[in-house]
Amino acid sequence: MSILTISQLNRYVAFRLKEDKAVQNILVRGEISNFTHHARSGHCYFTLKDSECAVKAVMFRSYAERIKFRPNDGMHIIAAASASIYERDGSFQLYVTDMQEDGIGQQQLNFEKLKQKLSEMGVFDPAAKRPVPSCPGKVGVVTSGTGAALQDIINVIGRRYPLCELHVFPAQVQGEAAPESIAGSIARAERFGCDVLIVGRGGGSAEDLSAFNTERVVMAVYNCSVPVISAVGHETDVSLTDAAADLRAPTPSAAAELAVPSADELAQAVKRETRLLKQVFEKNTEQLENRLQRLAERLAALSPEQRQKAASRDFEILSDKLHELMKSKIQRCENSLQKELVRLDALSPLKILNRGYALVYKDSSILHSAEDADEGDELYIKLGSGQIHVKVLDRKEDTDEF
Repeated sequence: MSILTISQLNRYVAFRLKEDKAVQNILVRGEISNFTHHARSGHCYFTLKDSECAVKAVMFRSYAERIKFRPNDGMHIIAAASASIYERDGSFQLYVTDMQEDGIGQQQLNFEKLKQKLSEMGVFDPAAKRPVPSCPGKVGVVTSGTGAALQDIINVIGRRYPLCELHVFPAQVQGEAAPESIAGSIARAERFGCDVLIVGRGGGSAEDLSAFNTERVVMAVYNCSVPVISAVGHETDVSLTDAAADLRAPTPSAAAELAVPSADELAQAVKRETRLLKQVFEKNTEQLENRLQRLAERLAALSPEQRQKAASRDFEILSDKLHELMKSKIQRCENSLQKELVRLDALSPLKILNRGYALVYKDSSILHSAEDADEGDELYIKLGSGQIHVKVLDRKEDTDEF
């Protein structure tokens, strides 16, 4: 036999109680005593007792905030709770999730029990909700074929969105046969291929609306593959079907407004989108035209014709430049030649001849010495102006006399 610590013992007992379905999610009737509302934490601590026994109970803040009355000592209640032990102290107690004053009837007890069951199944989980299509083609309505709710739905949809098809699947909405009738109509609408489904009825007493608080109808709504808008009763009436539907409307008329868009609003939206699309189109067209213009300019610049024109312009520029260079070069040469001519002219023998000197030629050769001429030779004398033909009569050696 193993030896257990107190912690192991209490933990084991708590585990066994948690696994025991007979003491989990139960309804307990009793009288409140020693009620304490902890101001800081918001938790409620009290004792539930009858004429023979008592049990401690706790209701945590998240649940306590939901109850619609103020519990007091001596008040008789029916509590939804689960039994366990507080491991630290080893004390057996109830963990209460909801409570109501005793005497409200078996119907309400059944309602709370079903609500708890469906909640644990995830039927009311917000994550399971599906979006309602924005522009449905087929709208199905499950309601009484003769009720005012149907006429309200028809009028609203006809006014707001006459483009859609409205299909009515009549159902009995109160009485013992109502749950099966409503569930059957939901199934027919689903098979028909509706895009969205309105399920509901007009206002009435709690008894009149009871069909929409049955498990049969709630599960039909929850399991329906088509998004469901619930519209049961008036604005203040809330049913389990409302909680299970993908969207809740306070009235049938409001459900019709949620099911379809406004044609006028759509028209305005189309106009806005058309203007926006036009602006975007014009902007894109302008950008493309600018880009096309740039590409055309680049293409034109790279074409043979443009390249030939550019080459011709370059040739003309180079020709003009060469012409200017040649002209400048010729001018420099002319200036240099002119200078040389001036110098040559200054050194010309003719200039010397003009000063009284002469050139003597013999047989086209210039005589440099008298020894080169003999008596009788014919000579030519070049003067500053003209020339003379002479004949040598005599020859003398160098002397300053004539």
